[in-house]
Amino acid sequence: MYRLACSRPLAAAIKTGLKETPTRTTLSQQRRNLSIHEYRSASLLESYNIGVPKGNVAHSPAEAEEVAKQIGGDDMVIKAQVLAGGRGKGTFDNGFKGGVRVIYSPTEAKILAEQMIGHKLITKQTGEKGRVCNSVYIVERKFARREFYLAVLMDRASQGPVIVASSAGGMDIETVAKENPSAIITTKIDIHKGVTDDIARNIAQKLGFSEQCIEDAKDTIQKLYKVFMERDATQIEINPLSETSDHKVLCMDAKLNFDDNAEFRQQEIFSWRDKSQEDADEVKAAEHGLNFIKLTGDIGCLVNGAGLAMATMDIIKLNGGFPANFLDLGGGATPEAIKKAFDLITSDPKVTAIFVNIFGGIVRCDAIAHGLIQVVESMNLRTPVIARLQGTNVQEAHRLINDSGLKIFLVDNLQSAAEKSVQFSRVVKMAREADLGVTFSLGI
Repeated sequence: MYRLACSRPLAAAIKTGLKETPTRTTLSQQRRNLSIHEYRSASLLESYNIGVPKGNVAHSPAEAEEVAKQIGGDDMVIKAQVLAGGRGKGTFDNGFKGGVRVIYSPTEAKILAEQMIGHKLITKQTGEKGRVCNSVYIVERKFARREFYLAVLMDRASQGPVIVASSAGGMDIETVAKENPSAIITTKIDIHKGVTDDIARNIAQKLGFSEQCIEDAKDTIQKLYKVFMERDATQIEINPLSETSDHKVLCMDAKLNFDDNAEFRQQEIFSWRDKSQEDADEVKAAEHGLNFIKLTGDIGCLVNGAGLAMATMDIIKLNGGFPANFLDLGGGATPEAIKKAFDLITSDPKVTAIFVNIFGGIVRCDAIAHGLIQVVESMNLRTPVIARLQGTNVQEAHRLINDSGLKIFLVDNLQSAAEKSVQFSRVVKMAREADLGVTFSLGI
């Protein structure tokens, strides 16, 4: 029922035949793939001699005006630098519409930058909270004769790189896949051979580049693959990849993601991380070594191990409840980690019950019980805690919790623990709505 997503665009899902699972609560990706702003992506591509429109970033309205003067001309585009799709159709929290706008003068660049910088842009991907725009990217406006889509990704099915391309550029690849799947070209790449001249030229011809641009397009495809490999990318998505009216091949927009596991050798790229675009609680959790993702439900989950965490969320769903988070303690279920985990869970006002599901192996159950008791006692927690502990020293853990006198409800059976979590959650929710106090027992 729940899938821990791996930051692949739908293009990869099209390739492998994966489909989205229809659940009420969608589990967004853990930060396993760094995403960088468009202006950073363009700069990186340019360093590989890949064609991009002339442009620069501005962090203030005055700077936007200067950038527009440097670009010259009277036909430019200003783009809000927010890590989300659908910027052009988004709305800022001040009512200003459109995160991508055409401008015709430096003065207009300054005026529009004032409407964007410092305000939150709300798109179909950001949710109601939106994401703050700290800068704008101003580029020359180039007119395309033809627009294409091209992405370099890692494909799980073939366990290697794949190039996904389409002649329908400038559109959401999801829409293309749904309405015209035959327009998508998929090319598996042998990691030992790379993208040969023949492979790149064949892709360029299939896409429909004009004869005079085939070689330029071939070179661009090979250079994009080089960026993908040398920079430990998980995704290079160019939409659109354009042939301009003066027969140049340009990457008009770029979305680049990089593997967190390669941070040690890609320090420059990872220095570009913009934490203001990420959920503050998720950033805080990562700093403490916790894998934490907010969801939309009301039952907090504290689990060790990603597989057990997803199974816990599944069984909550099967019993009619809705998880409030994914939280994997990993092997570090120390009192400090448990305290931080409870801080994150209880910071969500929607949480009406907490399901602790721990398998004691690397960390013994009695050590976990000590941490759990210490946290619940110090926080004076009133939210009901349902705990299922299994593994090493579980009997001692049960004794410690039972002797603590705290309202930590021990349930050995996973199904029964999930049932109780859902029941407690419903009771608390009703009590809150009626502004009543409530006392719990395992029989409710």
